[in-house]
Amino acid sequence: MSQSIPQAQPVTVSLQDLFAGSVPFEALTEAFGPSSLGIIVVKDLPPRFKDLRAQVLSNSSYLASLPKDELEKLESPQSKYLVGWSCGKETLRSGHFDTLKGSYYINCAFYQNPVLQNAPADDFPDFPQYTAPNIWPSEAKLPTFRPSVEELCTLIIDTAALVARACDRYALANVEGYKEGYLEHVVKTSLTTKARLLHYFPTEAGSSSTEEKKKKKKGDNDNAGDDDDDDDWCATHVDHGCLTGLTSAMFIDEALHSPTSSPSTTPLAELTASPDPKAGLYIRSRTGHIVKVNIPKDCLAFQTGEALELITHGKFRAVPHFVKGVSVSPSASASTTARIARNTLAVFTQPNLGEEVQRGKTFADFAREVVERTY
Repeated sequence: MSQSIPQAQPVTVSLQDLFAGSVPFEALTEAFGPSSLGIIVVKDLPPRFKDLRAQVLSNSSYLASLPKDELEKLESPQSKYLVGWSCGKETLRSGHFDTLKGSYYINCAFYQNPVLQNAPADDFPDFPQYTAPNIWPSEAKLPTFRPSVEELCTLIIDTAALVARACDRYALANVEGYKEGYLEHVVKTSLTTKARLLHYFPTEAGSSSTEEKKKKKKGDNDNAGDDDDDDDWCATHVDHGCLTGLTSAMFIDEALHSPTSSPSTTPLAELTASPDPKAGLYIRSRTGHIVKVNIPKDCLAFQTGEALELITHGKFRAVPHFVKGVSVSPSASASTTARIARNTLAVFTQPNLGEEVQRGKTFADFAREVVERTY
């Protein structure tokens, strides 16, 4: 990757402007349109957001540090590992299984009703990716895990609904035959919205995730180590939902602040900035250029997905993106034994399985195609 990566300046709007419905169409076109980055940043979030983000992203490290046998109890093979803990189940662009990060998938049906843990299986008995119930870590081990992630996901979906309302205003004026309020309806009534809590495993000082990936691939295939992929943590892809809510990443030196020796109810100490300026979220622009996007810690970002592109007949475009991992040099940290983990949360707002995203194609049809080619 080039030594100088352009830093993108995404469109930023305030939560108050979204409430008031005063975000101009020009801003939405700049954020989501055919020549856009496909991302918008929302600032001035509720005060509770800061503490929720700190606890939820810390819980990602606490979770990943559980013994292997306990993590295996949190897996859901029946859902193709799209509920609960997942590591080494997803294939990257190279065709190799991704073992450099762990994910915890959560159905957000509780947004509609606190007792719901999955979409109903009545009409889709063969779609356990969404109809299998949530699995939760033991309250004795991680007492804040479930309540904090449910509260943060609810805040993110509430904000996504306001972004969707702004998109609806635009689409009603610019998409022939668009149904008034459709995207907001999809976001607010969905039983299939899915959250993904991510833990990018620590890298050692003096090494990089790219090097570790190559070592792993070298062990699988002597010719595989010749690749020099930029997207070493997450293959370039587009999300298949409508709007993806993203927190900024939390970077933790687990050598200094071990999740195995700290009480899980206490947020872990966060680095003030990434020890590697190149680590983070990258977007491949419409012109093919790669730009890096930084999300402020007190903000949320929302990316466009394929379902939104279909719903708006291409007026808003899905954003190709990838994540680059941390490369830590000894001079980048006060500790030469630094072990830097990266934690983040993504919430994929998605239509209900029976909703049409394209004439004659339901979201279930569309999502099944995506899952089969990815997992």
